[in-house]
This record gives sequence, structure tokens and C-alpha cells, in this order.
Amino acid sequence: MLKFGTDGVRGVANAELTPELALALGRAAARVLGGDRFAVGRDTRRSGPMLEAALAAGLASEGADVTLLGVVPTPEVAWWSATESAPAAMVSASHNPFPDNGIKLFAAGGRKLTDDVEARLEAELARLTATGPGDARGAAGHGGEAGDARDGAGGDRRVPTGAGVGRIAPATRAHDGYAAAVMASIDGRRLDGLAAVVDCANGSASVVAPRVLRDLGVDVHVLHDRPDGANINDGCGSTHPDDLAGTVVERGADLGVAFDGDADRVLLVDAAGELVDGDQIIAMCAIDRQARGTLAAGSVVVTVMTNLGFRLAMEKRGIHVVETRVGDRYVLEALDGQRLSLGGEQSGHVIFPELATTGDGLLTAVQVLDVVVRDGRPLADVAADAMTRLPQVLRNVRVAERDPGIVERLAGDIAAVERRLGHEGRVLVRTSGTEPLVRVMAEAPTPAEAQAAVDDLVNAVEALSAG
Repeated sequence: MLKFGTDGVRGVANAELTPELALALGRAAARVLGGDRFAVGRDTRRSGPMLEAALAAGLASEGADVTLLGVVPTPEVAWWSATESAPAAMVSASHNPFPDNGIKLFAAGGRKLTDDVEARLEAELARLTATGPGDARGAAGHGGEAGDARDGAGGDRRVPTGAGVGRIAPATRAHDGYAAAVMASIDGRRLDGLAAVVDCANGSASVVAPRVLRDLGVDVHVLHDRPDGANINDGCGSTHPDDLAGTVVERGADLGVAFDGDADRVLLVDAAGELVDGDQIIAMCAIDRQARGTLAAGSVVVTVMTNLGFRLAMEKRGIHVVETRVGDRYVLEALDGQRLSLGGEQSGHVIFPELATTGDGLLTAVQVLDVVVRDGRPLADVAADAMTRLPQVLRNVRVAERDPGIVERLAGDIAAVERRLGHEGRVLVRTSGTEPLVRVMAEAPTPAEAQAAVDDLVNAVEALSAG
């Protein structure tokens, strides 16, 4: 059985993530998260309608009314959940290739699930999938008995059978409310004068992003907005920005915007086709918010993978950097726990808690384009002033078996390399949570220094592993 990761369940559609599993997950979600209503959205994968139908059937079989949002960005599902104060689910594998799919669940209010709720979901899902078709109906079967279910707060709710089957219906006027909320996030300002190429990754952004940007005054040329079920993220979008960069230069556009498959991430390219990554986007927004007095506690949240150049730039401007483990859920936890207003990852997953409950590629694009318009200079100049990226080298070293203690045994080697690099360099050594890999990363003023640091640490890892 698939386990919950940092972003729900994910696997090869119809092999690991089957309709039967989606059906059971719908039933488990209705029991654990509670509530009488759910929404389900999906991206453009061929397997999306199949898994959407199975998930909705599971929810409805437990008495929940299900609103089918259709093809939508993941952040639009979170927006619906927050606006309607009801749980929701997104069928998507984000930036993965089309054979994969996944199911991400939001608690009422558009929030990611806590570890405790995920554990209860896993337990309920295991019970439903282990007992067989007849018995799996369990508490909500067809014997005329009312069934027990658990809501998100741990209380019981009774689900009547038969007449208690929920309704499944498509949403009306999909995207209107979400689009209006994104546009309202810049307080009535507009983005007139910008010419942008927008790469929709043949995914969820195709249905709403060009419309919003045009309505805000951007002269938009769209790439990869013709999904066919199999071309999502295929040589396009934020994981493959080369086509976007070339088109921006060819058309003489001011900038390019690249979404991933479910549009919760975004990267930019400047007029010369140079990539502007999540670190630079966060840096620009943090500096702008600090200048306007809206950066809560003068702090920003990033992960351990954020470039040292970002940290040095924030230090120079007196902005405090809060660091978390890799994963947007950890960024969210820090933002919520310390009541901060900006955080994100190098991948372009950026979170504005006062505007959204999760990372939102379209919202982020609008925010940073607003910074560029108000600044009055090209994106390249604004990004260059915000921070200078230090050269970064990353190597994955395969070892015989997973060994979480190997990093501690490398402490002496790591310290020696850190002393050599000094304040203007950084190393990070961590083990994979799922594979027998040690990830070695170094940043330094020059590529050669970064490569030398990584080479030394890779040799140390291999020597320990061989010994």
C-alpha cells in the first residue's frame, strides 16, 4: 500500500495508485477528515478522470457531497477549501511525468494534514483495503445500519446508508473566485506594460493563468497550453525552461513565466533568457516587503537547500532567515508557528500566508511581476540587486545501504572543508529519506572551489561506505 509522503500519496497510475486504492482513500478521507462536503480537483493527466471518479465515489459512499472542480491548479483547490471551510483533494503528481499520479488532501480551511491525521488516514486506509470487498464496507455498508466515522478533530459522526449517499456534481463558474482572489492580491494595481511569455507545462495553469495575467494588463504569449493527457511536464514548464527562455529572447519579451504541472510552483526567466529561480523570487519579494513594512518580524523562511547567496543578501539587509528541512510542509510549519509572512523553496514553491494557505505559482508570479512594475526596472536588474547566486555543485553518492549515522561520522571531514571555504562558502551533507544515497552539496565563490569541496566530501563518503 502506498504511504503518505510530504505531499500525499503518489505512484504510477493504475499500477501503484489504482482506482481501488483511490476509492478506499476517498472513504478513509471522509471518515477521518469529516464534514458533509468535499471538493476534488485534478491536473491534465490521462489517469486524472479515472482517479477523480474513484476518489469521488469513495467520498460519496460515506455520505459526503462532492464538488468536482475539474482541471484546476492545486492552489485553487486549497483556495476552495479555505473559502468553503471544507476538506478537499487534488489528483496530481505535480512536476512528475504523466505516467505518475497522486492524491493530495487538504483539511477544512485549505491546510495540509498534520502527521497525526495522516497516520489516522493510513490506519483507516489499511483497514479498508485489508478486509476485502464485502467486509470493507464495514461501518457504512448496505445492511441498513448507521456507520461510525471520525472527523478531523477526532469526534464521531454517523453516516446513514442508502439515502445517505452523497451527491457528486461539477462546480459552477470554476476559476472565477480564485482568479479574482489572485488579482486582488496586488490591491488594485495593474501590470500594464509588461510583455511575458507564459509556459503552462501542458498542465493546470493552462486553464486560468493566461487569463489572469491578461486581465491584469500583461501582453501574454502562451506556450504549452494544449494538454493531451500525456504531455504534461514533457520538455516544458518549470522543470524544462529552455523552450521558454528561447522564446522570450526570440520575441523580445520582458520576461518569461514557467509553471509546473499543477501550478503550485513557478520560475521566471529574464529578457536575456536567464533563469530566475525560487531563491531570487523570494529575495525580491522579501526586500520589497521589508521596504514597505509588510515583512512580518523582518524574517523569511527557506530550506537548507537555499543558496548561500540568499543568506548573505538577507544578512546585508538585516532580514532574519529561518531555516527548515527540505519540503514545503516544513516551511509552512515555520511560517505558521512564528506568524511570518513569506517563505519558500529554490524550486519556486513560494508561500504568502496572508494571501494563501499553500504555495501558489500564479499568485507568486503576480506578486513578483508587481514588484518589477513598481520598481520600474527590468527583471534582470531587480533580481541582480536582490542577491547573487553562488556557484552550487550537488552530487548524489550511492552507498550499500541507508545509513543515517554516516553524516555524523563525516563531521571531521565536513568541518575541514567548511574551514577552507570560510564565511563565503557552505557545505551540506544529508542522507536520502527513501534511497541508499548521500547527497553532497557545496557552494563557493567560484565553481572550481565548489567542485573541489564536493569532490573531497564524496571521496570521504565513498571511503566510509567501502570500509
